[in-house]
Amino acid sequence: MKRLFYLVDSIDSVDEISDDVHANGITDWRFHIISKDEAGLYRHHLHTASVLDRTDLPRFVERGVLIGAVAGVLVVGILSLIVGLNFPMGAWIALFAFAVVAGGWLAGFGGIQSENYRIRRFHDDIEAGKYLVMVDVPHQDEEEMKRLMGIRHPEAVLQGEDSSFNNPFAGLSLHRKAKVH
Repeated sequence: MKRLFYLVDSIDSVDEISDDVHANGITDWRFHIISKDEAGLYRHHLHTASVLDRTDLPRFVERGVLIGAVAGVLVVGILSLIVGLNFPMGAWIALFAFAVVAGGWLAGFGGIQSENYRIRRFHDDIEAGKYLVMVDVPHQDEEEMKRLMGIRHPEAVLQGEDSSFNNPFAGLSLHRKAKVH
């Protein structure tokens, strides 16, 4: 899946975009809007982005789980060298599982407080009252969606594209800027 990012100035335009993408088979699960005007989005019955799209929670949890798994392997390995393999296998597995879960849980605290790495660059535009429209499309439908948006909604400026899947190791700014024609 490819995620396309558009900035729009008017909620009426976002409403029309919503109607068009839904008419072209894009469901609410693949169409998200971020705005300061949450009440306006609600009044227009527009699908707002979830906490998972707004924050870095999923990415931080993924990182925490991976770090917890490494820590779990190290702790279990060191303890097994110190005390031998005298404990039941279930105890070793529980200790490893605890490290994995604790890593994800602790990392989640940081993720819930951080703006999503994909939308961070749009922060000032959103604060200025613009609407960030994110559309997830299959790779084979990407050009068709860009064409539809260009023809029906020239006011929606394509700002970039990215994968719709999280990358737990993504840097601060690994996004490609869209080619403006």
